[in-house]
Amino acid sequence: MTTAETMLASEFATLPDLIAAHARDRAGRVAVADEAGSLDYAMLDDRMNRVAAALQRGGVSTGQAIAIVAAPSTDYAAVFLGALRAGCVAAPIAPSATPASIAAMIADCAAPIVFLDADNAAVLSSESVTAKMIRFDTDFAEWLAPAGTIPTPVTIDPGDGFNIIYSSGTTGTPKGIVQSHAMRWSHISRNAAAGFGDAVTMISTPLYSNTTLVSFLPTLGWGGTVVLMKKFDARRYLELAEQHRATHTMLVPVQYQRIMALTDFDTFDLASFRLKTSTSAPFSAALKADVLARWPGVLIEYYGMTEGGASTALNATEFPDKLHTVGRPLPGHEMKLIDDDGNEVAPGEMGEVVGRGPTMMTGYFGREQATRDAEWHDADGNRYIRHGDVARFDEDGFLILMDRKKDLIISGGFNIYPTDLEAVLAQHEAVGDGAVVGVASEKWGETPVGFYVARPGYETVDAGDILAWTNDRLGKTQRLAQLHRIEDMPRSAIGKILKRELRESLAETTV
Repeated sequence: MTTAETMLASEFATLPDLIAAHARDRAGRVAVADEAGSLDYAMLDDRMNRVAAALQRGGVSTGQAIAIVAAPSTDYAAVFLGALRAGCVAAPIAPSATPASIAAMIADCAAPIVFLDADNAAVLSSESVTAKMIRFDTDFAEWLAPAGTIPTPVTIDPGDGFNIIYSSGTTGTPKGIVQSHAMRWSHISRNAAAGFGDAVTMISTPLYSNTTLVSFLPTLGWGGTVVLMKKFDARRYLELAEQHRATHTMLVPVQYQRIMALTDFDTFDLASFRLKTSTSAPFSAALKADVLARWPGVLIEYYGMTEGGASTALNATEFPDKLHTVGRPLPGHEMKLIDDDGNEVAPGEMGEVVGRGPTMMTGYFGREQATRDAEWHDADGNRYIRHGDVARFDEDGFLILMDRKKDLIISGGFNIYPTDLEAVLAQHEAVGDGAVVGVASEKWGETPVGFYVARPGYETVDAGDILAWTNDRLGKTQRLAQLHRIEDMPRSAIGKILKRELRESLAETTV
């Protein structure tokens, strides 16, 4: 067995050590590529060493977060992985958030250094950021330690922080989800049968998303090749997949929708594909059936949370009669359904999803109460994570999602929290009351739409002007598609806004 094979068969190994082993075992194999170039495993290993050594030279301590705000690239990958080698915690941050929110997330994780591309350096120029800024296009090459530099070795324990993923790169106070090396090792080790060792994995979602990392990390852990797209485009995706003879991919449902809608889809040679996966948003049975019929390779849908809990998997190829479900819990994952009082529901009944397994978050960074609020404990004291979704199991143990308990909007695979948008809308002087709901969108799968009641004396203010004002203050992925003025906000007897009624008023509308 090679060194890497021995490590992969062990109880625990770190990703930086696996990449070092691949650099010895398969030095010339491409590890990561973007449209500007590529790094083989020997080059990636050296680049990680140079990043780690430069961090140590700058006085960055083990356990500190290193922030990255940029589009995917080989340099981004090297910084993310090099930070891990230095014993730091990678904190990838969504460039699509507002500048103020990006600055808040950098401050929240207390990163002493932040890496940016040219676009995001310009975006943050007006914000007060105390972290040292390193631009990939101008500073990075000079900042790196010299080629061949070996960093001071650090010991990484399974419980040490691997990354911080922010659940809401929006307005207000973001919550950082801390995930450990043990959790990420589980993602890598459980994929023994997925064939990542000789994979060419297409990555077309951002590297700050857990959706991306569950394919990106196992591919590198097993010694495959990752192909990064800076920005998703359906036709360009197919061109690159054909060029690189892609074998694996992770796409969110709206990306599958856009790809399958191309009139010339069937002209592309996709015979090399062996595994296609999807997560992050509802994946309609009809779209799954279309992918099964026209795109070679196995199709698997995953359901889970960035926070962890339990995950399910639906092998759509194996169970074509279960396309209306999200599959069954993965091995080692335990999922229960509870009622509003925290009691388990009877078999076949609907309830809120709670789960536990090997991929649970450590907690929200610096948010002990929020962490406790996200947890549920059974009679034996076992810790579960609340998923916030309402579902039921069918007679074969397949999970059928019924509705979201919370009013989360998933647009293009990204989570949008209505309360964040409502907080901005409420700041307009003409808005007396406001609410945001998700409605169907042909382009995004789902998109936010706002409703407001005018403040007395401001009834003549144009809704379009309020919409433009609000969207100017929101991140690109958050912006309202429409804003409707209504006379009264529907509320329950205890004052809760009845968002179902708002949705029903747009039931026949597709934005």
